[in-house]
Amino acid sequence: MGRGASSTSAVPPEHLAELNAGRGVARPPRQAMVIEQGLLMESALPELPRSMALRVTGAADLGILKKMTLVGTLLHEHFGTEIPDVVLKHSSDTVRGWACFMVGSDESASVEETLARIQPLADDAHFTVREWAWMGVRKRLVADLHESIEQLAHWTQDRSDNVRRFSTEALRPRGVWASHISVLKSEPELGLPLLEPLRSDPSRYVQDSVSNWINDASKTRPDWPGSSAPDGSTKIRAQRRRESSTVHCDRSGPSLVEASPVGDLGGFRGLPQRMVISIYGS
Repeated sequence: MGRGASSTSAVPPEHLAELNAGRGVARPPRQAMVIEQGLLMESALPELPRSMALRVTGAADLGILKKMTLVGTLLHEHFGTEIPDVVLKHSSDTVRGWACFMVGSDESASVEETLARIQPLADDAHFTVREWAWMGVRKRLVADLHESIEQLAHWTQDRSDNVRRFSTEALRPRGVWASHISVLKSEPELGLPLLEPLRSDPSRYVQDSVSNWINDASKTRPDWPGSSAPDGSTKIRAQRRRESSTVHCDRSGPSLVEASPVGDLGGFRGLPQRMVISIYGS
């Protein structure tokens, strides 16, 4: 997600018609930004009251994230906590994205319940849905941050690299297209239960997220990595060079984040973008 196609002129008319009808797939993911979601709702969910689609159409001037949030809220109000298969398993990646925001709209759900509902979407085959997954529930996870970190620490052991990546991407201190998490900007060591298990992850997709998480934190805590973990058992140290590099925050999306290359290779062996982290015992 990020900068890219922001007008219908950037998408071939035939493909845009397919996207609006729920028959097309957003490739590249930025094509999701130009879908007329009111039309898509009428096509994908014709059983809904037309007033819902008109309300979405009336919000056309909203940014994409606010539109997705609106649709998720409306669908949650209509269907309740059980997401119907017609949404959850729809061929349109945007409709499946709505399911992510339906999950996030349920403020009564516990962190454990929220994560259980979002996990299939976090492991979706399409990149855009995986991005909607963490965006859709980020606010709920931040509301109970310590519990969320504790629960997501289990996800770092999942067999799926998509699920492992979610564990760090969902709580990035400066998440792309998301509100910052102030406490993680000032106390990034709270994220160590998510970062340490993934320091040698075999997936580049996961490594990119870990790198970007660390880079996010270092913008407000230039001394970090370099401070002790909460239990004093681990120290992370990074040595920056003067030059900087540009890193992709995902495998296929156009978003870019600046990262500072660092020095000695250590426990985070394999991290991309020359961001090399050393782990030292206390």
